[in-house]
Amino acid sequence: MAGDPRFFARTGPHPLSAVVAAAGGAEGGVDGGVDGGAVEMMVMGPAPLQAAGPREVSFLDNRRYLPALRATRAGAVIVHPDMAGHVPQGCAAIVTKEPYLGWARVAALFFPVAPAQPGVHGSAVVDPAASVDPHAEVGPLAVIEAGAVIGARCRIGAGAVIGAGVEIGVDCRIGAGASISHAILGARVSIYPGARIGQEGFGFAFGPRGPETVPQLGLVLIADDVEVGANSCIDRGSAQDTVIGAGTRIDNLVQIGHNVKIGRCCVIVAQVGIAGSAVIEDFVMLGGQVGIAGHLTIGRKARIGAQAGVMGDVPAGVEWLGSPAMPARSMFRQVALLRRLAAHPSAKSAASTPISES
Repeated sequence: MAGDPRFFARTGPHPLSAVVAAAGGAEGGVDGGVDGGAVEMMVMGPAPLQAAGPREVSFLDNRRYLPALRATRAGAVIVHPDMAGHVPQGCAAIVTKEPYLGWARVAALFFPVAPAQPGVHGSAVVDPAASVDPHAEVGPLAVIEAGAVIGARCRIGAGAVIGAGVEIGVDCRIGAGASISHAILGARVSIYPGARIGQEGFGFAFGPRGPETVPQLGLVLIADDVEVGANSCIDRGSAQDTVIGAGTRIDNLVQIGHNVKIGRCCVIVAQVGIAGSAVIEDFVMLGGQVGIAGHLTIGRKARIGAQAGVMGDVPAGVEWLGSPAMPARSMFRQVALLRRLAAHPSAKSAASTPISES
């Protein structure tokens, strides 16, 4: 069974009808019915197809695992309508057009986010001029400086540092060892351990004795429902603000430079680097290790493949790959051409011909 009790607090068991509802289904509907009639079966929790037992729920979102679905012993499985016919007899099919989303919601039903435990740990340092909601939790060795505002039901992890004047909205989670300065956070923001929010941006001017630091006078503005992964860094703006739009998900080890504007519901995967003053519009997806040069615009719903190097503006709704990044079809054509050239006998002989020094 998934969810080791040493690390994860479980709820339940829950009746199958509650599991169906959590998955976004409705009995007998195209988007979420129950086969087999066992609506009152009590479900103990979620588990993988291969390991699930008769009182557990699993899911299928990839046809490659059809053999595992056909052989599963799970009591219920969340599946797409096209896959419902493959669910074994005696297993309840929870049918939804988005099985993975349904699985996420069912897993959250059994393993909800732990609530804050109100109070300030005795070893924490809270400036008298700070405002900490009485329903917030402040962990050991945390530091909250003057003028900071901590909203209701927030959890401030061990050793976290909340700088002077920082405002944190309700239901936020600040991980152990994270530091936040020069920033305003909305509601339900999660900052994972070791992240650095609001530190000085990388700005300098060259003088006769070398680089001279330019004061960074902006803030970091993070809207509601944003997640920032472990050890990621978001620099504050120089004269403008760095902005992260609502619902955006930022993975671990991401660097976001000063004045960057990121829109709503973007997905930014690990080790991405975004240089200063770039604009990332709504619903953009950036694969792992993508690098984006400064002062560029990545259009709405664009998708940039892993390790791409973006050196120019990207139109909305396109998929770009490679370094330098280009439209996916162009890159694939170039790769195919290079392979044909490499395989052609004349290309091989030309490559082996010594270069004249005349």
